[in-house]
Amino acid sequence: MLGLKLPTDPRWVNIAEKNIDEILIDHAYCEQKAASTAISFIVSFPEYDELVREMIDLVEEEMSHFKMVYDLLKSKGYKMGRDRKDDYVIQLRQFFPKGGSRTDQLVHRLLIAGLIEARSCERFRLLSEELADEGLRKFYKKLMISEAHHYTMFLNFARQYGDKDEVNAKWQKLLDYEAEIMKSLSKHETIHG
Repeated sequence: MLGLKLPTDPRWVNIAEKNIDEILIDHAYCEQKAASTAISFIVSFPEYDELVREMIDLVEEEMSHFKMVYDLLKSKGYKMGRDRKDDYVIQLRQFFPKGGSRTDQLVHRLLIAGLIEARSCERFRLLSEELADEGLRKFYKKLMISEAHHYTMFLNFARQYGDKDEVNAKWQKLLDYEAEIMKSLSKHETIHG
């Protein structure tokens, strides 16, 4: 369903389970960044009414997810800690060249956002199926469903605002690039790494 070309190494779940505090902290920051990304679309592309409306809803949803993760952290006695760089996202953003038309910039940003959501969805599925803690499994299953919706929303907007055939070709190339990135990841206690 997600179209990812390289699944997460199954051993990542073992790393995640042994470092669940770090996963939850990283996850909290991922939710903040997702809300910031939605705000960035609103600020950068205000003329796209349908996109703006969806991004307003997304900001609210992502911040509610942040609150859920934050509350879970606190209930387990964990502190937020400082944010870390997300190597996965940094590398993804290098795929498309800077500049180009405004439409190209929008489509590229939508595709990257969609891919981040797809990978998050895949990771949440693994956590929902493999963690020993039943409460965490249920928690991640609920979030997995949201991430799947976000992934399709971003991809559909890219296809709506760009030439569909070109967007599909770019999406496939981005998926190939992301698979190469993933070969060096899945070794750390982060949602994407």
